[in-house]
Amino acid sequence: MESHRNAQTVRCAAEAGISASAHMSMEAVMQNKEKSSSLRFWMLVWGLGVAGQLCWNIENQWFNTFVYAKIAKDPTIISWMVAVSALATTIATFLFGTLSDRIGKRKPFVAGGYILWGLFTILFGTTEFITGGAAGSASRILLAATAVVLADALMSFFGSMGNDSGFNAWLNDAMTEKNGSHIGAALATQPIIGTIVGTVVGGLLIGSNDNYMRLFVVMGVLVIVFGVLAWIFMKDAPTLAPNRQGSFSKQLFSAFNFRALFRHRELVCVFLVLTVYFISFNVYFPHVGNYMIYYLGFDASAIGVIEGAALLLGMVSVIPASRLIRKQRFVAATSAAVLLSFAGVGLIGLLGRPENIDPSTLLNWPLLAGLLLFGCGYIMFMQVLSVWMKQLFPVESKGQFEGFRILFFVLIPWIVSPFIANPIIKRNGEILDANGFTAYLPTHVLFLISAGLILLTFVPLLFASRERRRGNR
Repeated sequence: MESHRNAQTVRCAAEAGISASAHMSMEAVMQNKEKSSSLRFWMLVWGLGVAGQLCWNIENQWFNTFVYAKIAKDPTIISWMVAVSALATTIATFLFGTLSDRIGKRKPFVAGGYILWGLFTILFGTTEFITGGAAGSASRILLAATAVVLADALMSFFGSMGNDSGFNAWLNDAMTEKNGSHIGAALATQPIIGTIVGTVVGGLLIGSNDNYMRLFVVMGVLVIVFGVLAWIFMKDAPTLAPNRQGSFSKQLFSAFNFRALFRHRELVCVFLVLTVYFISFNVYFPHVGNYMIYYLGFDASAIGVIEGAALLLGMVSVIPASRLIRKQRFVAATSAAVLLSFAGVGLIGLLGRPENIDPSTLLNWPLLAGLLLFGCGYIMFMQVLSVWMKQLFPVESKGQFEGFRILFFVLIPWIVSPFIANPIIKRNGEILDANGFTAYLPTHVLFLISAGLILLTFVPLLFASRERRRGNR
C-alpha cells in the first residue's frame, strides 16, 4: 500500500509538473502573440503614418512649386487647388467615415484608400505632359491649370479615404490612456518626418532639371506598397462594432447636425483652436517652397536641407509636450506651441529678405532659427491637439467626428487662407517673368502678417480653457 501511495504521489507530481509546464508554455505563447501583435500595430502606425505624411507633403509643398515651374507663377492656381482639394477631402472624410462606422470596419478603407491615393499621385504628375512641361499661351495655361486642380482633387479624395477617415479612425479605436501619449507623439512627429524627408528626398528627386515626374512615381509607389501591407497585416480593434442609425443617407447627413456637435462644448472650442491656427498656417506654408526658390534664390535640394536641419532639431519639443499631455495640461502646452510658432514665423518675416540671405550657403541663421522655433511650435501643437480632441470624440461616432475634424482642420482653413494670402502676394511680389507674363512671388511680408494671425489662436483657446475647467466636454 505504501509503495502504491508513493507511486500515486510520484504520478501526481509528474502530472502537476506537466500541467505547470503546459501552463507556462501557454503563457509564453500568449506573451509572444501579444508582442507580435504590438509590434505589428506600431509598424503599421509608423509605416502608414509616415507614408501618408510624405504624400501630403508632396501636395502641400511640391505641388505648388510644380505649378510655378511647369504652368505659371500665379498663386491663384494654387488657391484653386487648395480650395477644391479641401472640399474633396471633407466630402471623402464624411462619406467614408460614415461607411466605416456603419459596417464596423476600418481596414478596407485604409488599404483601398492608400492604393488609390498612390495611383492618383502618379497620375497627377502626368498633367505636365498636357503642355509639354512648360508654360505657353494663356489657353494652354488654363488647360493645364484645370487639369492639375482636378487631379489634385482626386488624389485628395482617396488620400482622405485612406488616411483621414480610415487610418485616423483606426488609431482612435486603438487609443487608450496607456498608449494615448505615444500615439499623440506619433501623430505629431509624423508630419515633421514627412516634411523633412519629403523636402530633402523630393528636392533630390526633382533635381536641377525639374524632374517632378520622378518624384510623383517614387512617392506614389511607396503609398501603394503600404496600402498592400495594410491589407495583409492590419486588424480592426476588437471593440469596433457596426453603428447603424437608420439609412445610410440619414446617418451621413446626421453628421451635419451641428446641434449634436455643439453639445460637446469643449470639443467645439478645440476645433476652433485648430481652425484659427491653421488659417494662419495655410496663409504662408503652401508658399514656403516658392518663397525660398523664387524670392530668396535657393534651389530645390537646398530647401530640404535647410528645413530638414531646423525641423529635425525641433522634434525635441516632443519630450516636454508628452509630459504635459500625461498631466492633461493641454491648455499650457497649446499656449507654448502658439508662442513658439509666432516667434519662428515672425523672425522669418523680419529677417528673411534677399538682402539678409545668401543662397550660396546653407548657414542662413535667420531662416534656420525661424524654422527651428516654428518647428518646435508646430510639432507641439499637433501633438497636443491630436490627443486633446481625440479624447473628446464620442465613442460611438469616431469615424464621423473625423469628418468634423477635417471640416475645422482642412476645409475652413484651406478655403479662408487664400483670400488672405493672395492679395498679400499680389500686392508685394509682382514681377514680369522671362516670357513676359506677370508673375507673383511670395515675400517676407506674407510671414509678418501670418505671425500676427497666429496670435489670434489664443481667442478660442481661452474659451476652450474655460469649458475644460467647467467640465463641458
